[in-house]
Amino acid sequence: MELYLFETATRKEDAYAVLAYAARRCWGFETLPHIARHEQGKPHFPAHPHCHFNLSHSGTFALCTVDEQPVGADIEVIRPHHPRLAQRICSAEELVWLKEQPDKNTALCQLWTCKEALVKYSGTGLTVPLREICVPLPPLMEQNGLQFYSITTPDFCLCVCGHTAPKNITTLTHEEIFR
Repeated sequence: MELYLFETATRKEDAYAVLAYAARRCWGFETLPHIARHEQGKPHFPAHPHCHFNLSHSGTFALCTVDEQPVGADIEVIRPHHPRLAQRICSAEELVWLKEQPDKNTALCQLWTCKEALVKYSGTGLTVPLREICVPLPPLMEQNGLQFYSITTPDFCLCVCGHTAPKNITTLTHEEIFR
């Protein structure tokens, strides 16, 4: 699994520019192959079923992960959340864990990105309430044979989910992506 982060995205489409960069670097694609969506919305390359990817964006951040196996990724800007949000998205066990955390906004963002990464990995979409989607609580980051790799900075949380941890994490510049 390879992970690509662009920290100065100005529009949603920049995530696809990061994907084009990653696809060129990892798979040698000169141009981005046709992208289709599975029934629940997960993007894929129909002509290249062994090339898996997932995208996310939030604020000025765009994230792309690529692998030879299914992957899911999410990135979210850390911001204040309404207290009722935790009640809506967290299981009873997660609420106990959240209550113990010194920074509730960051901890909730960590949970959110892990849940989103899992849903995006599976390709099922949000077919059940988020509080029913169980993810490992930090520091444990493995569940049912899946690896969850999480990064938290003062500005954002990200999580990727797949069968392996990222081999490389590349932070891209505007010049690298748009040359």
